[in-house]
Amino acid sequence: MTVRLGLAVAAALFAGACAQGPERVVERRETQAPAPRGPALLKAAMMDGHNAARAAVGVPPLVWSDTLATTARAYAEEMANTRKFAHAHQVQGPGREGENLWTGTRYAYAYPEMIGHWVAERKDFINGVTPAFSRTGKYEDVAHYTQIVWRSSTAVGCAMASNERDDYLVCRYSPPGNVVGERSY
Repeated sequence: MTVRLGLAVAAALFAGACAQGPERVVERRETQAPAPRGPALLKAAMMDGHNAARAAVGVPPLVWSDTLATTARAYAEEMANTRKFAHAHQVQGPGREGENLWTGTRYAYAYPEMIGHWVAERKDFINGVTPAFSRTGKYEDVAHYTQIVWRSSTAVGCAMASNERDDYLVCRYSPPGNVVGERSY
């Protein structure tokens, strides 16, 4: 009886932990001041970060799309309201948008840090055919980076929304990248 009860308690605790998602990590900050915010700062940081990464590999720059920024905002707000951090469900085919997601403690990260996390995936990138483009063997370890430098993507739009605890950044791309069977560039 004790063993069964112990196993039942352990199973319940495990199920509860899995339902909550991964453990929350809080990084040390150099300052407690909130990171600067605003639509103009977001647009400038995202364009600078994306186009610097693209220039480093000889890929043409992206242009900003207000339409993509609008769809990104809607999804960022949905994640902030529901606290569900997951890629949007999109139908395959025309109209589909590429998507990069980021979340972190509210006001703790500046916009260049956010995109910097995606660009840092370059360290594990190899220019193989999708999805075989990661030296770790896991495509998800570099998929943000590859979407940023995807040669056939021409436009990006980003937006951020927050709740009382977290920031949610969404960038949308057209045409979408990470196409199975193709190379990033």
